[in-house]
Amino acid sequence: MATAIKRPGGELATRPLHFFWIVDCSGSMMGEKIGTVNNAIQNVIPEMANEARDNPNAQLCVQTLKFCSGAHWLTEEPVLVEDYAWDDLQASGVTDMGEAFRMLGMKLQMPPMPQRALPPVLVLLSDGAPTDDYMTHLNDLLALPWGKKSVRIAISIGSDADDEMLAKFTGCPELVLQANSAPALVKMIKWASTAASQVSAPASRPAARAKNDLDDAFEIPAHAQPPLIIDMNNIPHVNDDAVW
Repeated sequence: MATAIKRPGGELATRPLHFFWIVDCSGSMMGEKIGTVNNAIQNVIPEMANEARDNPNAQLCVQTLKFCSGAHWLTEEPVLVEDYAWDDLQASGVTDMGEAFRMLGMKLQMPPMPQRALPPVLVLLSDGAPTDDYMTHLNDLLALPWGKKSVRIAISIGSDADDEMLAKFTGCPELVLQANSAPALVKMIKWASTAASQVSAPASRPAARAKNDLDDAFEIPAHAQPPLIIDMNNIPHVNDDAVW
């Protein structure tokens, strides 16, 4: 539930912002790929917490969903970013991405998602293609009000990732970030972690959006959500000939 913070001239509502890491832990991620993911996310969590402390307008909560043969939440409930501890993931099994979309959709329903919240951020990392019926569950996810309003970023790991499928998830090909090596993957994870600060920062809201009643998040056109919130001019590009 949103709380009110005292400010000169009145009160400013603190809105929850839910940030989801959705990580492919299939067997093809074994070794350097999953190791890089573990180290990179562990390192960016404190940076996310620092950004959150500097922004009294948002209460940043983090959850991680891993998928391989099935899908599993690392924490059943959202955890404040300053209290979040990363548990290293292990890789094995197949790529049940559809099950991950199904479980994510359950979290984006109301409840448990509050109506007065900032758009959730969904960051999907994968190095392959789904091995289950992903499209049905992805369509269900994107049909939800908070699914439509979510900011969706995908990190395409290596040469075997299904970029066409990842673009269906993001709804915007420019938000499928390419990572063909460990340094590139670290860079993309770091950039994706800044999405929460972009969503919650007042400066990221254009004048057209500021005119709206921001208490009603569902007035924002779904198709316009990523370009309204994420500055795509700042998406990193890596000149890297290495290919996993």
